[in-house]
Amino acid sequence: MARRPGNTLERWEVGIVKAMLARKYVPQDIQAYFSRPTRSINHARISEIRDGTKHRAIKAASDAELDDFLEAWPNVDPATGLHLQGDELLVKAREAMIAAVHTFNSAGLHFRAELFIITSIIAWTYLLHSYYKREGVDYRYKKGGVVQKTPSGVDKYWELGQCLAHGKCPLDKGVINNLNFLTEIRHEIEHRSTNRIDDALSAKLQACCINFNDAIKQLFGKEFALEKRLPIALQFVTFGGLQRAGLVGAELPPHIATAMDNFQDALTDEEQSDPKFRYRVAFVPKVSGKASKSDLAVEFIKPGSPEAEAVERVLLKEVERPKFRPSEIVTKVKAAGYAAFNMHDHTLLVRQLDARTPGKGFGVMIAGTWYWYEHWFDKVLEKLAEGWTRP
Repeated sequence: MARRPGNTLERWEVGIVKAMLARKYVPQDIQAYFSRPTRSINHARISEIRDGTKHRAIKAASDAELDDFLEAWPNVDPATGLHLQGDELLVKAREAMIAAVHTFNSAGLHFRAELFIITSIIAWTYLLHSYYKREGVDYRYKKGGVVQKTPSGVDKYWELGQCLAHGKCPLDKGVINNLNFLTEIRHEIEHRSTNRIDDALSAKLQACCINFNDAIKQLFGKEFALEKRLPIALQFVTFGGLQRAGLVGAELPPHIATAMDNFQDALTDEEQSDPKFRYRVAFVPKVSGKASKSDLAVEFIKPGSPEAEAVERVLLKEVERPKFRPSEIVTKVKAAGYAAFNMHDHTLLVRQLDARTPGKGFGVMIAGTWYWYEHWFDKVLEKLAEGWTRP
């Protein structure tokens, strides 16, 4: 469940409050400056700063810092209510993932997967930093209890791998596997030339996007989801089997292939099939008899449906649908209350409705024998209920 960060003020905000008190701002007005859609500040938080019962060690902001704060106020993203400074980590996480997807979907780029991986890792790092900050986890590198510094002298914060390895990491195993896989690929591509790897990694990249959107909703709230910002990508061509085989097999660098194999070989079959690690969807051309339905560019399909027979793999698993011979359909119709219905009637109805057309989904040919699905039985009952009689 998403949890609000609460009504606490950050150190820089306490400094601003002290500067405002020094300028004789009344507590009620100060409270209004620090409350926003994602956080409500209680009047007591201002009073304890004014009375000196808390935050005595924090210095007041300078006049210039206060002026900058007032000039930028409210400094809130109108779409999400996030404060661009107070919620900086979450803002950066969202923007980095949006940039990663936009980059990957941009036409004319030759190294889209590489750019996506690097930018999405930044997004996930900011997201987990934001989570750990809210939960009170110190996500800085330490050695002997001393916070490590970068060459420029600032605190050194965890990289994504350390965020994932921490005991309080909130992500599922499949999500962690996906991110560790992409991190491994990043190490391989960071200092080497690569060729076409987009198609070979696409299932993992798609899983990364969906996992991020699920995580930000679960950890921070549904209002921060990205689906309204990121439409489905469009492409100008479809691919036949030979074309796709050529794309998949084209020039995958040996070091990338080796890294992928080594990582995946260490996973169980269940972990490899987890959609949070690798998300695969089957798409088939869709023809609809109704204009209102024919504009659906993408449909999710289940195994056993006529559409699913045109693809090798589907996302959802389901037991095989029951099949019936024509005589069994007639028997079922009789049992449903239409005792006069016979095999001749069935044959006539099949011809009238052209029911054996594969695209209609009423049945399937197996080893030279036609079998009917339950859907055809329902259709027969529907026609009889409408008053169908033999010509």
